[in-house]
Amino acid sequence: MKKSHGIFIKNDAEIALMREANRIVSVILDKLGEAVEPGVSTMRFEQIARDMCKEFDVTPAFLGYNGFPFALCCSVNEEVVHGFPSDRILREGDLVSLDMGVIYDGFYGDSARTFEVGEVSPEASLLCDVTRESLMKGIAQAVEGKFLYDISRAIQEYVEQNGFSVVKRFVGHGIGRQLHEKPAVPNYVPIAGRSLPLKNGMVLAIEPMACVGTAEVEILEDKWTAATKDRKLSAHFEHTVALTPNGPEILSRNEQ
Repeated sequence: MKKSHGIFIKNDAEIALMREANRIVSVILDKLGEAVEPGVSTMRFEQIARDMCKEFDVTPAFLGYNGFPFALCCSVNEEVVHGFPSDRILREGDLVSLDMGVIYDGFYGDSARTFEVGEVSPEASLLCDVTRESLMKGIAQAVEGKFLYDISRAIQEYVEQNGFSVVKRFVGHGIGRQLHEKPAVPNYVPIAGRSLPLKNGMVLAIEPMACVGTAEVEILEDKWTAATKDRKLSAHFEHTVALTPNGPEILSRNEQ
């Protein structure tokens, strides 16, 4: 596998395998979304995710990763990322973020969505819409000839223009034969000036996390779950994206 600036450049065959890995993730997230409703235990999502991994004969990417004990990251309301499925019951008005990954034929798929539980507040709905749209703004910049921080800038500007804050502690990443590869893909511009140039064949997991209040987070007692310090709402969306001569291709979609 070739490299550019230390980043693995995937060929068409490798991207095809990643396309299937991410399609499977998308199908799983579709099914999880259908199960989201008030009164459901978040452990139900873990059960669905594991059952579907068996059905597709793929390996859950997160299970055991650095000791993570579940196949699914399940984060509710003020929990930003890396939350544990549990016997917690979802309530009307909650937000639940589900982050799923699989390994298919040696390559990783990774995607996340935030779902509204029943009828949510206008603020919660707007947070979801803005975070989702910021992801699309970032993806639009994933083009050869642009720079990594063009993605970061597009996300940060859109989130902040709409009155929300961008989490800086957690970032997106390259992805391929490893879940986390170079480069880190921040959702904000950490320094002035140009960053590394984007090249076709790069595959990036772009994943903005936005908050109603402060973007500062703290890690809870389980040593994994990250929550906003002010305990206000957060949302998280993620797509795995391949840079191609025809523009960015979102791999983590079901309609391929």
